[in-house]
Amino acid sequence: MSANGINATAVDANVDRLAKLDTATLSDALDRFGLNGQCYGIAPRDPKFRMAGRAYTLLYVVAGNPPGTVGDFIDDVPPGHIMVLDNGGRTSGTIWGDILTEVAHRRRLGGTLIDGLCRDTALCTELGYPVFSSDHWMRTGKDRVQLDATNVPVSIGGVRVAPGDLIRGDADGVIVIPQGDEERVLAAAEEIDMVEERIRNAVRGGMRLTDARKQFGYHSLQTREKSP
Repeated sequence: MSANGINATAVDANVDRLAKLDTATLSDALDRFGLNGQCYGIAPRDPKFRMAGRAYTLLYVVAGNPPGTVGDFIDDVPPGHIMVLDNGGRTSGTIWGDILTEVAHRRRLGGTLIDGLCRDTALCTELGYPVFSSDHWMRTGKDRVQLDATNVPVSIGGVRVAPGDLIRGDADGVIVIPQGDEERVLAAAEEIDMVEERIRNAVRGGMRLTDARKQFGYHSLQTREKSP
């Protein structure tokens, strides 16, 4: 059992399932259950970046007097986990740079997700280490913000993220799946992925797209389920 109470075997299995699905498919699955998990305005610093893993959350606040630090947390993050940094969408300074990228890459962490800015994007691109944020800029957040808490619920792009939630990122953005909903969301996403592949195969075989979509129920794949 891990520190956040998740069975390690189950974690590995569901992260593996997650990594096989794209964010568009997962977004449709979230819509089916009326779940808000699409992080608005968050994008990869390189469109080739991909990440899938569990959330390790960090909450930032405006710096006090005297100011606290932006944090030396990285050695405590379990391998494969994704660091989720809530800086409240601030654009006044960055909370992630090249030293953190190098250490995260060396420690085989799963990626970095920021509600705010990063800098030193050249290194994460060179290493292939996935960083997702609202933008990038060079000015430091030192003495402007400080780390307030770790492993607490945070907000990224208007989405609540709790420690241990599933995180998936690709060229289209980032999806968050709450632990309590991951089984049904993953199952729905796998179903949607299978149906869409059937539609593609039918069209490749000569069927009209309109007919293929109708036959396989394309237009209702993401329709919200009615409560019993």
